[in-house]
Amino acid sequence: MPEDQNIEWKLTWKDEYLKWICGFANAQGGRIYIGVDDNGNVVGVGDYKRLMEDIPNKVQMYLGIVVDVNLLEDYESFYIEINVPPSSYAVNYKGEYHYRSGSTKQQLKGEALTDFLLRKTGRQFRWDAVPEPDYTVEKLDFESFSIFRREAKHSGRITESDLMVDNAELLSRLGLMTKGELKRAAVLLFYRHPEEIVSGCYVKIGKFGKGSDLIHHEEIRGSLFVMAERIMEVLYLKYLTATISYDGNTRVERYPYPPEAIRETIYNALIHCDWSAGYPIQIRIDENSLRITNVGKLPYGWTQETLTSYHHSKPFNPDIARVFFRAGWVETWGRGIKKVCEACEAYGTPLPTYSILGEDVTVVFEAPLQPTEVTEIIEEPVSSSFSLTEQKVIKELKKNPNLTQIELATILHVSKTTIQKIIKTLISKGILKRTGSRKKGMWFFTE
Repeated sequence: MPEDQNIEWKLTWKDEYLKWICGFANAQGGRIYIGVDDNGNVVGVGDYKRLMEDIPNKVQMYLGIVVDVNLLEDYESFYIEINVPPSSYAVNYKGEYHYRSGSTKQQLKGEALTDFLLRKTGRQFRWDAVPEPDYTVEKLDFESFSIFRREAKHSGRITESDLMVDNAELLSRLGLMTKGELKRAAVLLFYRHPEEIVSGCYVKIGKFGKGSDLIHHEEIRGSLFVMAERIMEVLYLKYLTATISYDGNTRVERYPYPPEAIRETIYNALIHCDWSAGYPIQIRIDENSLRITNVGKLPYGWTQETLTSYHHSKPFNPDIARVFFRAGWVETWGRGIKKVCEACEAYGTPLPTYSILGEDVTVVFEAPLQPTEVTEIIEEPVSSSFSLTEQKVIKELKKNPNLTQIELATILHVSKTTIQKIIKTLISKGILKRTGSRKKGMWFFTE
């Protein structure tokens, strides 16, 4: 009778072993033997008569359950068997929830406790579906709704008539309201300052040189929709260097990592991040690699191998994932990693690697060898009064003064809002002016 997941040996009885009984009840049940040493040898207990009364009474008093307490004999040595059946509801000992895992007892805390309680109660809502009564639709962010409506219209996953309703009705149709109150997912998706309710709900980006020297660093903050849009802009306009080559007279711009793969990975990180842990998503750019790390938790029974093979879609934050799907940003078939790998193969770059360390899930992209025929490299000047994005806008407008803001946004792979802000800045500095109408006018520089 070896000690295993369902069997525990104890020399003598101590009241703290009520925690072990609690752990067995919350798991698959099990048996505790009092009067047995660590090798499974019966050594007996001298006060078995008292224990036969005390143990069942204390179990019922502190745990609220009934267990079988049996007196056994082995060569005139008496020992006690406590047979604990699995409980259909969550059992606690003085407010603590314990769980038997393998041959150890664990106290459940944080997200592990939340998941356990939800599974025991059979309730279907998750962390991102908890109501946030202190927040109203009026507090939410206009820009975030604009981003969603624009992307959802483009994806065709919501009809235009459904998008024309007011914000409150839109949230209701998206399943982001419960009993008239906003769900937590609604606040994270559409509120400008989600850190008010979830500390660490932002994204850190850092670029490192040789010897792990930090070259650039910044933090992207805002609603999940605002962050999702701005991360890609910042990465590809400031942190990643593109090589420029020419196929005949055609200018070819190529970055070290496929934008589609990076975008999909960032969306997955935002969706699956365990924001309740209080840590931001981190994007680290080294000389030859880019890694994206978020705190996450795999579904029960999943391993790293499950993650990288075919699997069902089981997002950590289902409501957030569903709204990202409506925006056309993700699928709902568990194909995210496959899409990332396909994008890398099509781009001719190495497949990413996935690793799980504790609660950290990290995706690493390796940069391929630089092409030999490169005629131009986009680099951020060491000192400049303009940001790299502003420089690119200036360069494009000098090449073609007739470009509209929408055309600029398309060329530079940024949002129209970003272009509008840059144009406004350049005009306010007295550098850029426009003549003519919005459609037939043109830009010119004063210096």
